[in-house]
Amino acid sequence: MKYVVVTGGVVSGLGKGISISSLGVLLRACGLRVTSIKIDPYLNIDAGTMSPYEHGEVFVLDDGGEVDLDLGNYERFLGVRLTREHNITTGKVYQHVINSERRGDYLGKTVQVIPHVTRCVQDWIERVAQRPVDGSDLPPDVCLVEVGGTVGDIESLVFLEGLRQLRSRVGAENLMFFHVSLVPVLGAVGEQKTKPTQHSVKELRSVGITPDALICRSGQPLEHSTKEKLALFTQVPTANVLAVHDVSNIYHVPIILAEQGAHSIIATTLKLPVAAAPRLDAWRSLAASVDDATLTTRIALVGKYTGLSDSYLSVLKALKHAAIACGRNLAVDWVEAEMLEPVPDADDAARAERHDAAWAAVRGADGILVPGGFGDRGVQGKVLAIKHARETKTPFLGVCLGMQCAVIEHARHVAGMPGANSAEFDEACESPVVVFMPEVDPTTMGGTMRLGARKTLLRSPPTSEPSLAQQLYGEGVTSVMERHRHRYEVNPEVVEALQAKGLHFVGVDETSTRMEIVERPRSEHPFFLGVQFHPEFLSRPMRPSPPFHGLLLAASGQLDAALPLRPVGDDSAWAFSAPAAAAAAADAAPAAAAAAAAASTAAAE
Repeated sequence: MKYVVVTGGVVSGLGKGISISSLGVLLRACGLRVTSIKIDPYLNIDAGTMSPYEHGEVFVLDDGGEVDLDLGNYERFLGVRLTREHNITTGKVYQHVINSERRGDYLGKTVQVIPHVTRCVQDWIERVAQRPVDGSDLPPDVCLVEVGGTVGDIESLVFLEGLRQLRSRVGAENLMFFHVSLVPVLGAVGEQKTKPTQHSVKELRSVGITPDALICRSGQPLEHSTKEKLALFTQVPTANVLAVHDVSNIYHVPIILAEQGAHSIIATTLKLPVAAAPRLDAWRSLAASVDDATLTTRIALVGKYTGLSDSYLSVLKALKHAAIACGRNLAVDWVEAEMLEPVPDADDAARAERHDAAWAAVRGADGILVPGGFGDRGVQGKVLAIKHARETKTPFLGVCLGMQCAVIEHARHVAGMPGANSAEFDEACESPVVVFMPEVDPTTMGGTMRLGARKTLLRSPPTSEPSLAQQLYGEGVTSVMERHRHRYEVNPEVVEALQAKGLHFVGVDETSTRMEIVERPRSEHPFFLGVQFHPEFLSRPMRPSPPFHGLLLAASGQLDAALPLRPVGDDSAWAFSAPAAAAAAADAAPAAAAAAAAASTAAAE
């Protein structure tokens, strides 16, 4: 097993996740199998109980692991399926060590950070690195390890020490360090400053680690003199000082790193059998298609965490993947759901202005998306946005809580249940159309929801019309595996009454008691779909999620020509999922033709 460890310095948010994912793209494009591990130096067991404002999105894996959002980057870029053990936290490590001590595994020794905690970190990495993640039964060739936070944080010291020891344990030819740092540009002449990176590397070397290569983030490409200066003060060869400057879209990052020979640096340092340059034709086509799109589709995202886009990172990525497949630029209007609710104080001019602006965004959108969330804040605004989508026939997609709000809206305004609500928001409501799941533990927060990949059975609607969901997932598809994260579900006792009034439940779990997908007939609405699961977690740059793909197709006027979509393939198929009909729409969406033309190259990739 070979290991590539990525650390970060100077400031957070430099893009370690994208950097390490892009290195993985290069290795995979060279014919190697790759896997990824994220180390998060916080005491939480996992990200499941963290506020979206505090930590951003909680990404959910097939096995139900609630993990850091960077694992979503790994899965999207590398086409792999990771597990909860691919996310290591301080809480997990110390819990493991304490449990081992209680069992007597240390045979009476005094348990200390060194060697017991650091050895646990090493054992964990070596064990998890061997797990197949690409759909084959073969272990990976290279494990990418990202250390969260920045060098110098006290929380990450134990992990850096563990990785320093791991290098000695596995051999210097089997583990290398990349360090991601910032090179700011100051002054009118745009001078590139190396001092922050110098200090960051000095901090790293103080714990016994000298990086083998640097990835320098900057607004502009690094000058050769800057690279030479960095090499002089960091003891990193000039050829190993790589630059990732600001680009028009993130899919250029693997290409930039390939042009600077990042794959050769890794192959040489780790003595990997890489004989040819990485095949990146599909990524070049992908990056170009994003740049070349000329028409724009506008989506109103009606949520409650809109002040921080990372809270809906996978939703945003899924929208972008769908826009790429449709040959469109994506414009997202972030609408705070609370602002759609009536203004409580008629004299509150500022609130009234925000209310008007929120509704202007909703009314001006080509499509409306209501994502998941928890708690009752903003729910009435979401219901009103869905009512607007239904009445104006604006394409609509509801995810998790968004689907539940669609059920509430239908019950209140169509099915004659004005008192309808979710038991999450009002346990004593007159018509509880959404209820607490019976097997969920209401007293424990962490890891107690309905989580992970679960099967949804697709079934025909009660009318003669074809199911929209079945057309989106592809002809002949009778079930899908999507990832879940929820504690509440549609009340099965009201399903028949709601369906009699035109809301069709066309997706159920394997017991046929849990409602997973709702839709309206296309004869009544061009695109109205709600899903209890989170399809955004399985969306990929060259294989968009069917529900999101359908929303963008409908919002850009391409849905009729595209249905039915091709069945979704596995993660190893790096191919655009744009329908064959996209070529026929080339006049309306020029970039769609480019995406379709790239499909054969992407499939070979």
